[in-house]
Order: sequence, then structure tokens, then C-alpha cells
Amino acid sequence: MGTTQLESVPEPKYWHLKTVISEALDSDFAVGEILPNERDLAARFGVARATLRQALEQLELEGRLQRRRGVGTTVAPPRMGVDVSTTQHAWPADSGQGAWESLDCSTAVPPLAVTRLLETEAEEETHTVRRLRAGHGQPVAAELLYVPVSSVPELSSIDASSGPARARAVLRELQRLDLEGQDRAVELGSARADDARELDRLPGAPVLVVTTRYFSAGRTAAVSMATYRADTCRLTFGDSGDLEISHNGQERRAS
Repeated sequence: MGTTQLESVPEPKYWHLKTVISEALDSDFAVGEILPNERDLAARFGVARATLRQALEQLELEGRLQRRRGVGTTVAPPRMGVDVSTTQHAWPADSGQGAWESLDCSTAVPPLAVTRLLETEAEEETHTVRRLRAGHGQPVAAELLYVPVSSVPELSSIDASSGPARARAVLRELQRLDLEGQDRAVELGSARADDARELDRLPGAPVLVVTTRYFSAGRTAAVSMATYRADTCRLTFGDSGDLEISHNGQERRAS
């Protein structure tokens, strides 16, 4: 393996090195491949190991690299697209659709911020469905779906009071409603302790928070708050609800 010397540039050396390594990832490495150790990489690019570490940390933050315990630093898979357009409307899908897995469901008065989004009475209870989304074999998003009890009045009392079965029952009842529309907001945030644990990230890691309100019968029927890992996901604004995956400038529809 030859040595690549960096040219003298006005930008920070680690930042230029990041660009050089990024180009090498596209041409010399495959997704999932383990990178050489720091000593070999530093020799290849003719830099100090401290400079190399800064560049690798930035590439990890940008989602190009993943550090895996017991394995090393590997080339990350393409970022998963998160469609944030509202040209097509659909209720949250049950497990098996859209790669979401229903984990649990509880019924209680939601936080005040959620009550305001739902435009419900302060003491009205909601079903809170907790779901997890995976991509490329790793967790990429955690969701809390808030559904007022009044939105699904026919929910059978014989269903389990909590757990995945209860979550699926709430989702099935939502599908029975006529969806009149939805709106969506996206903001950059930091992972809270609960989200970080589910997404296998450190608390405070950058995340994308996608808040969606679903409307039926002239009212807000449900609110979704989904937290996506910023290092593995990107936003798309396509005219369909399909996810888009981008890699090396090429896009394809996810199946």
C-alpha cells in the first residue's frame, strides 16, 4: 500500500484528511470492510495519529464510518432515507411494514407538550405505542406514537393492556379511520437517555426528530414523535412515500 502525502492547504489538516479518506472509502473499500489500524493509516497518509483520529471521528459523525466493539472501524452502509414529504398520506403501519417493530403500549395522560399537539383535554389519556425501526441490521429510529383513547373507542377490552399485542391492536384501529391529512416537522436534536439506549448511541448524540400529526374527522387523531440517528439517516423530499437510499450520488427505491 503506497503513501499518500497531503498538499499544503489553508483548511485544518484533519479536515482535508477527512476529504481524502472519504474519497478512499469510495474507491478502495467496500461497505462493512474493516479499515487498517491507526498506525498503518497514519503512515499511508503521512500524518500524525492525532490528526488521523480527528478525521476518523468526523467521518464517524457524518455516518461514513462505524466503530464496533471487538471489530474495529468499518465502512458504514449508505444512509437510510427518511421521507418527510406530505404528498402521500398513510397511517403508521403495523410491524412487518416499513421496518417498524412494535415493542410496547401503555395508557396514561401524556406530557403537556403532546397534549397541546393533540389539542385534547389536559387529563385525557392516550395510548402510547413505542416502536423501533431497523436498517442494515442496526437500530436507526425510535418512535413514540400518541393516540388519544377517544380516537380508537372500539379498541377491544379483551386485548392485552400493554405490550406488543396491545400496540398492534391500537395500530389496527387507527387503520379503520379515514385519514384526512397530516403535517410534519423536522428538527435537529440531541439523544435523550432513553432514545440513546434504544438506538445504541451515547446520550447527547445528534438525532433528527420528526414530529407528525395525523388528522381524521376534523381533529388530530394521533401524533408521532420519531427520533432518527443523524449518522445513519438523511431526509428526502420525494413525491412518494417510498424510502430512498443514496450512495455515491445514485438513488434507488427501497423495496
